[in-house]
Amino acid sequence: MSTQVVMTAQRLVHQSENLRADVAVGERIDVPLTRLMVKVQVERTMTATRWAGGSVAENELRERRAATDRAADEFRRSADGALAAAGREDERYVADLKRSLADLAAFRERADSRRGGAERTIGYYSDLLDRIIRVYQNEFSHAEDAELIQESGVVVTMFTVSEMVARETTILAVAGPSRRLSSSGFAEFVNSVGSQRYQYDEWVAPYLTAEDRADYDQIFASDGWKTKVRIEDAVISDHRNTASGIKLPTEAGAWRAAYDKFAARLAALDAKQARAVLVHADAKATQLETEVIWLIVGNGAALLAVAAVIVLTTRSVLRRLRGLHQRTVAIAEDTLPDVVARLQRGQRVDDDALPAVSGDQDEVGRISDAFARVVFVSVDGHAQLAAERQGFGMFAAGIASRTGNLVSRQLTLTDELQDAFGHDEELLAGLMRSDQLTVGMRRQVENLLILAGGEIPDPHTEPMRVADLLREAAAEVEDFRRIERQALDEISVAARVISEISHLVAELLDNATRFSPPQSKVVVRAELVTDGLLVDIEDRGPRVTAATYEEMNGRLHSAPPYSVLAENAHRLGLFVVGHIAEQLGATVTLRRSVYGGTSAVVILPEELLVPTEPVRAGKEAPRAAVTPAPAPGTLNERKPELVLHAKTAPAGRRTPERSPERPVESKPPLPSVTRDGDAKPVLPERVPQAHIAERLRAPHAPETAVDQDAATPEEVADAWADYEHGTQTVEEELRQDQP
Repeated sequence: MSTQVVMTAQRLVHQSENLRADVAVGERIDVPLTRLMVKVQVERTMTATRWAGGSVAENELRERRAATDRAADEFRRSADGALAAAGREDERYVADLKRSLADLAAFRERADSRRGGAERTIGYYSDLLDRIIRVYQNEFSHAEDAELIQESGVVVTMFTVSEMVARETTILAVAGPSRRLSSSGFAEFVNSVGSQRYQYDEWVAPYLTAEDRADYDQIFASDGWKTKVRIEDAVISDHRNTASGIKLPTEAGAWRAAYDKFAARLAALDAKQARAVLVHADAKATQLETEVIWLIVGNGAALLAVAAVIVLTTRSVLRRLRGLHQRTVAIAEDTLPDVVARLQRGQRVDDDALPAVSGDQDEVGRISDAFARVVFVSVDGHAQLAAERQGFGMFAAGIASRTGNLVSRQLTLTDELQDAFGHDEELLAGLMRSDQLTVGMRRQVENLLILAGGEIPDPHTEPMRVADLLREAAAEVEDFRRIERQALDEISVAARVISEISHLVAELLDNATRFSPPQSKVVVRAELVTDGLLVDIEDRGPRVTAATYEEMNGRLHSAPPYSVLAENAHRLGLFVVGHIAEQLGATVTLRRSVYGGTSAVVILPEELLVPTEPVRAGKEAPRAAVTPAPAPGTLNERKPELVLHAKTAPAGRRTPERSPERPVESKPPLPSVTRDGDAKPVLPERVPQAHIAERLRAPHAPETAVDQDAATPEEVADAWADYEHGTQTVEEELRQDQP
């Protein structure tokens, strides 16, 4: 009961304070606001009369405008002072009215120079008056007293009726001496007549007191008002439609004289009604305050008694709840985030760091124990998740290690075969094909390391030109012959990020070649932009919807959890690119290209770039496979872009020396065909195991070797059959590449 009394008293006090504040604001702004509305209506009519060619003296117009300015200034000062005294910010409708008043000078200038049309200028004045009425309407709109809201609504409607009558005066003034209106002006006149009559009959007259009704009846019974009604009926019924507009009857000329007879009385009566609402609101606030006093006096003793009992019986509970709250906040904001962070880093967490179950049987103790169990379950879940993540990383690293060992052996074998059979062009082409597939396997191993949380080591010690970087990335792609490279600016990339950038570009190039027609080209361009280096990879693959682009770009811009990786195992390349881009601070965006395919735009930050240093005299130039042009009918007629990774390394990287136990056989040079012009630059050379993580380059226990002499004749025959089949496949591919 006491709680209800307190809540009721608070509500009544709040209502009373709001009413007092509304009354204080209304008492200070109602009179200036009413005066401003009358001045704006007079200026609007005079402006319309002058625009229509009526006789308006310049001095009189200047005086009217000055009077409007004084009323506007008075309203601003009153509104600012009233809102500041009430502790309120500038209300929305008051602020809107101030902004609209700021445009008054501009529209006066338009009216004087006849710019913008009469309807637009008059419409500004009408909109200004509507804003004034909305200020009245908002005055008691948030009051919680239904009777007061109804009285306020009646006053607003009365102001609206007066504005409709004033607007009719302006419309007839626009007609001018010729008494011609446009169709829109005539329609607005008819709407104003119907609106002011309907609103008074339905929303004003039924709610007026007998005294107020008598005051309005005196105005309606006056000669001026009767003349006004007669002119309205005549305009609506006796107008004539002509080619140039609506021709008004001669009775319209008597409107202004009739309006001047009752306009002042109508405005004064409206202001009186507004003042009556303020008086009623003040009386209502006093009544609410009285009710609050009686509630406090009548229930004070009981409230004090109950409060004393509550204080005595709940002091200990409050103290324990306060302690529980402090412990809970400390665990939630400090302990738990620290424990989760340590688990994610793989560190051990002591049980003492977590809240323990006390076993208390009261309500506070049970809540404390329940919270401790929740914390334990949460920490246990995070511990299991961290263990699973760590186990997956170790599992992935183990698979990558074993696979990397096989890849290294495969590349070593390719290197040996190149040295032994480099003079056989067809066999060399097959070796290149095998080497290309092996390099793709190596990139997949690196992808596994990246997704497992590792990084691609970078053995480079010197920066690399962008053109060489694009060539190295293209050489990582199986279908590298379709890639066209364009390095538009001479710039180099810092040595520490060469392998990561090359891997990122290679993944995008591989994606572009796989999802575009086999006969189409994939173009990769690199040029400097404001934010760094732009790498644009464009293909002519199938169309992709905007929703799909948005989904793929989302994967590129945020590292997903393992659950998302499992659901999108066929798109792991996008996740790998996103991880590398996050490490580099780069941005990758997929979008539709002008050719209908997909364009991958990579922006590398400026801090990853370094100026390209010119080659100084005496300094060894990058290794180049420069050979004389082959004779007609040789391999050059097929023009494949041959890249053998087992023998390539990036510029500035030292190729390991050959083992002295294995002699190097001489072989004819290979043509280096590129798409960068007629010049034939070098293809980058690869250092074996350069891109593999440190753990993968570590020596492993050799697997059980198979003695070549122990092979059976059937195994030897099968090996030669596989070799001949591969040779035939390469020959067919080379014949297809011939122009």
